[in-house]
Amino acid sequence: MTAQQSMLVADIGGTNTRVALAVGDRLDRSTIRRFANSGHSGLGPILSTYLDEAGNPGCTGACVAVAVPVYDGVARMTNLDWSIDCGAVAKATGATRVAVLNDLQAQGHALGHLAPASLRPVIAGQDAGADAARLVIGVGTGFNAAPVHEAPGGRIVAASECGQMTLPVRNEADLGLMRFVKAAHGFACVEDILSGRGLTRLHAFHAAQAGQDASADAVAIMAAIADGNDPVATATARAFIRLMGAVAGDLALSYLPFGGIYLIGGVARAFTPHYERFGFADAFRDKGRFSTFMQSFPVAIIEDDYAALEGCVRYLHNQS
Repeated sequence: MTAQQSMLVADIGGTNTRVALAVGDRLDRSTIRRFANSGHSGLGPILSTYLDEAGNPGCTGACVAVAVPVYDGVARMTNLDWSIDCGAVAKATGATRVAVLNDLQAQGHALGHLAPASLRPVIAGQDAGADAARLVIGVGTGFNAAPVHEAPGGRIVAASECGQMTLPVRNEADLGLMRFVKAAHGFACVEDILSGRGLTRLHAFHAAQAGQDASADAVAIMAAIADGNDPVATATARAFIRLMGAVAGDLALSYLPFGGIYLIGGVARAFTPHYERFGFADAFRDKGRFSTFMQSFPVAIIEDDYAALEGCVRYLHNQS
């Protein structure tokens, strides 16, 4: 790689950071490295270490995706004493073109540039064309979504923090769940249930409903769901899928993503064997007189672990 060709991209999560190099619009997956965030004072030292070990190829551009809100080009990690901004990234990389994106924005920029084999259909639908709006929904450590629009000046991927929306209530059980979450946190939002930590909270609620004082982490809960012999785990999965379908349906009506909805994140992928079993499509389309209209939106899971890095590459390439 030459200094004129190289770009650096990074995907910063709550516990790990992935870094890679790209040439033009191509991510070089052989260069991807993962760093534990703990033990580093910030992103800068990670990027400097990466570039030193890569032989300091020189970078004309750098783009980082961060799993927190980005305001005026600055991202502040919630579980680390890190502040990430374009100036710091430029200093660490020597790049003259620098961008800091929310991770869901990066995922949105990757759409249309991922291998077809990395997209697993959940709800089938018709191809609405390349210019149709799309929507990325992330369900992992947290919950968020980003609408994707094609415009005359290029792709626009809007940031949001929709995981902080009020948890929907459709029945008495939902009301009880909302009160359960509110008692602990003062407010019940979507992310309090539809996330990794939310799954454990939902399981605790259903255990309490069954008169049990049970606690389990997300891995144990998913194992029990797969086993199918634990009524509390089964009730947890059924409620999770129903609420996830309802929220995804609300977001579909908000953004009209006729080009498709794309689920991303470890929790979304972990539930892959269970969407049909627990009625995700029915919950997604349960919108009264708009139920038939909801058939307009196909849903798929993104199974590419490096989609955010691909999106960073596309964003930089399109800005050049």
